[in-house]
Amino acid sequence: MFTDVSELKDKKILVVGLAKTGVSLAHFLTKHGAQVTVTDHKSKPELAAQLEQLGDLPIKYELGGHSPKTFIQQDLVILSPGIPPHLKIFEYARSQGTKITGELEFASQFVKEPVVAITGTNGKTTAARLMEAMLKESGVECWVGGSNGTPLTDYLRSEQKAKVVIVEVSSYMLETCETFNPMNIVFMNLAENHLERYRSMEDYVNAKRRIFRNTNQATTSILNADDNAVVELARDPAVQRGRIFYCSRKPALEPQIMNIGGAVTIGKEIRVRTGPEIEYFDISKMKMLGKHSIDNIMAAILAAREYGATHDAIQRTIDTFTGLPHRLEYVRKVGGVLFYNDSKATNVHAVIRALDAFDDNIILIAGGKDANLSFEALRNVVKRKVKSLILVGEAKERINRDLGDFSETFLIGTFEEAVLIAFQKSRIGDVVLLSPGCPSFDMFDNYEERGGYYKEIIRKFK
Repeated sequence: MFTDVSELKDKKILVVGLAKTGVSLAHFLTKHGAQVTVTDHKSKPELAAQLEQLGDLPIKYELGGHSPKTFIQQDLVILSPGIPPHLKIFEYARSQGTKITGELEFASQFVKEPVVAITGTNGKTTAARLMEAMLKESGVECWVGGSNGTPLTDYLRSEQKAKVVIVEVSSYMLETCETFNPMNIVFMNLAENHLERYRSMEDYVNAKRRIFRNTNQATTSILNADDNAVVELARDPAVQRGRIFYCSRKPALEPQIMNIGGAVTIGKEIRVRTGPEIEYFDISKMKMLGKHSIDNIMAAILAAREYGATHDAIQRTIDTFTGLPHRLEYVRKVGGVLFYNDSKATNVHAVIRALDAFDDNIILIAGGKDANLSFEALRNVVKRKVKSLILVGEAKERINRDLGDFSETFLIGTFEEAVLIAFQKSRIGDVVLLSPGCPSFDMFDNYEERGGYYKEIIRKFK
């Protein structure tokens, strides 16, 4: 599309969606002389905060809806990640010869540094932040962004020159990628998700598969050998074009993994081989909860080692990294009851991982926006570990149908009431866990707001 930012001058470019990504794109494009139009289905009053960030930049606005005429007048249309690329207005624009792309595809053309793309259903942000910590502890400058809410365009605007750019990549971002070609691909796991957007699990997997579209002999892929769906992806000839490292928590796989390269966990030790020698890392002091945290650590080690992270820096990171907010985050202890905030658990796979971090006597608060997911995969673990199931939000009836027979279950009207009921049902030694298994958009703007409100309620308990 473009090889240099100078080519943007006088190009007519339409930015679709005025959230964080749209604002960043508008700033970047106007700086380099493009004729920018921004369109959003929201009205001007609804977008007041975003419009204030754009100030008096020379931008045309089309708010409160989208006009097909505007689309076909552009040299390029750039979609924000949350906007499905197959809406009728986009199909019409394509039929008229308009080029439509996404922010990741567009911005990555101008990134000259090596890119590490981290994808998967869960664990992207934690793996990215672990890798960042390992590199920074080693004195290696890096930048982290992507689906964590920091658009790749922000890196271009910062004019920072990192040694490596770490990008968390969602399926939404990959849908519009054609030439995106990261140096390293980290694929954490693959489970049912986003079925409110995709017609089937197969469509979701195919979107994720696009990350391997442009692999070559210089590409290194880091794959989770314990995830059958990821292993199946690894058989794709596109993946096989480059080098592959595997990581596993299964000691039986050690000979195979050490032979081809990767990481394996045996007891309280991670063994890693990315070159001729095997390295050993102690995880006995790790602060993060859950076996899945070991997966995140292994992936981060393998990626960070590619860019000069030292053994000592990696070990210090393992010993001190406490995890991220809203991801199995310890809140407080009240009357002998432990409260944890796992608001980021927006799918069933994430809830399984959260429940796996505790032994039993769990009071689980679940529910939120109905994303058309099945909760049947939770039945066995709920039956074994969940003392009470507190359901709230749009999806509570669906979850009750799938899980209501396997634990004492309550369907609650408001989020605050759900937390209060959970506390009332708890006894000394219990764990109250917010791990919704659903997006937050029925009641909250995002999972951060949901988790923040949960913590606010708990801080008032005596």
